[in-house]
Amino acid sequence: MNQAYWHKQTEQPLFPDLLWARPETKQAAGKLLIVGGNAHSFATPATAYTAANSAGIGCTRVLLPDTLHKTLRNVFPEAEYAPSTPSGSFARRSLAELLAASAWAEGVLLAGDIGKNSETTATLESFITKYQGLLTVVADAADAVIQQHTAVLGRKATLLVLPLPQLQALTVQLRSPYAFTSSMSLTNYVERLHQLTTDHPSLFVMTPHATTWLVAVHGEVSSTPTHPGESSGVIETAAIAATWWLQNPTEPFAALTTSLLARGGNE
Repeated sequence: MNQAYWHKQTEQPLFPDLLWARPETKQAAGKLLIVGGNAHSFATPATAYTAANSAGIGCTRVLLPDTLHKTLRNVFPEAEYAPSTPSGSFARRSLAELLAASAWAEGVLLAGDIGKNSETTATLESFITKYQGLLTVVADAADAVIQQHTAVLGRKATLLVLPLPQLQALTVQLRSPYAFTSSMSLTNYVERLHQLTTDHPSLFVMTPHATTWLVAVHGEVSSTPTHPGESSGVIETAAIAATWWLQNPTEPFAALTTSLLARGGNE
């Protein structure tokens, strides 16, 4: 099978120039907005915040529902707040804060812990429709986006960082013929990602398969093996990827592929 679109990365980077050309100052390293949290949890945006800073982001803002303000004002002073629903998720009135903060940022990470509130889901859909910058989505924020997939398909580009169950849900929502299963070989997985992102070029996908992470952009697919003891999970992977993409906005495939070498101290 000729798979010229499959690019295999090992410890040696496929795009070494990106590793050697990292921004040397915080001013040049970009601005990332992280959005997430609800009344019962802020762990996911906090994890993303730590990972993005470790990955070399220049400046980070974290936007949480204001129901968390009393709890976090002394332990997470970096956080900012937007109006929340009675259940503690983002309210419709938070859209103005989301858009204002995203105007400051050069990229946005919807990091999760948003809950299942329908008002929050509708608010995120409105934000995604209006925001046209670099957008990365992970965790239960991806669940909401998958359900509202038409908003994502209308954008120029959105990075979805998805484990298998969410990737399967996405293909169902898209009515895609390219199903993914846990028993599928890596070769077939790569082929399906190639087909999926060729048919839907506005979707960039990062997903794990066994001991390999895959990146798919415009039909091109890269594979990068994980290493024993590597600790980075899906949230950290998304935050690191968002950082590298923001710093290399015209080279998304190269940036996302190279970001995988920065996971777990492998840079």
